[in-house]
Amino acid sequence: MKVTGFTFIRNAIKYDYPVAEAIRSILPLCDDFVIAVGKSEDGTLEMIKSIDPQKIRVVETEWDDSLRTGGRVLAEETNKAFREVDSDADWCFYIQGDEIVHEQYLDAIRQGMLRWKDDKKVDGLLFKYLHFYGSYDYVGTSSRWYPHEIRIVRNDKSIYSYRDAQGFRKGDDEKLNVKLLDAYIYHYGWVKDPRAMQRKQEIFHKLWHDDAWVEKNVAKAEEFDYAAHIDAVQKFTGTHPAVMKERIRNSNWKFDYDISFNRTSLKERFKAFAEKKLGIKMSYRNYRLM
Repeated sequence: MKVTGFTFIRNAIKYDYPVAEAIRSILPLCDDFVIAVGKSEDGTLEMIKSIDPQKIRVVETEWDDSLRTGGRVLAEETNKAFREVDSDADWCFYIQGDEIVHEQYLDAIRQGMLRWKDDKKVDGLLFKYLHFYGSYDYVGTSSRWYPHEIRIVRNDKSIYSYRDAQGFRKGDDEKLNVKLLDAYIYHYGWVKDPRAMQRKQEIFHKLWHDDAWVEKNVAKAEEFDYAAHIDAVQKFTGTHPAVMKERIRNSNWKFDYDISFNRTSLKERFKAFAEKKLGIKMSYRNYRLM
């Protein structure tokens, strides 16, 4: 079985993306790795090249920032990396620049890829998600946080990144048939120094919206106000992936939140009741679970 990892990135240092940790977290499962590195304003390219020159192949790209509707440029950059995967790979492991796989799940992921490698009805493998928010001590619990997503796909070039690179489709907008792995992706996209998070908010909304929308809806500030954007979080009681230990140790901001202030709407409570008690799936699914 051959496994190729792939991703994309731009300005990872400027916007404080743990992309090096993301890549390292899945390298033990990958025979090689392809990354599309967009033209950056910092040392992103040099950092990526230094991780593991034996396994990692860099494709230098230029982002088309005119693709501002729905974050399409993110899907296009994902596809650039995916298209560079060699034809002899069985599985392609996608990891975004703020996603990490805990080492405790590596064996389960490997076994899943082996189990379904020859079952061509299976297009991809689905992961569970933990979304960290504000600091490394809290995770989001409301339905705004997607609970699952596809991160391993078959090396089939009819498969492509969908919309803003959230998931995948194939052929003529067809959902993938997937199997669920007993493994989590740890998403750290909402855990940054508040100053870096504010810079990200100001620039990354431009990948989805025009200048007028950004001017009206993105607050101008020195730091991002995490507390003002919370609906519901809970304390994280587990362990973080080993590759994240140094980054967590060096974090230099403080975020504390009293979870008794969680705001849960009536709609949110109904959705939770329907899913947990009645077994009715209320959340959007960008896949077909086999």
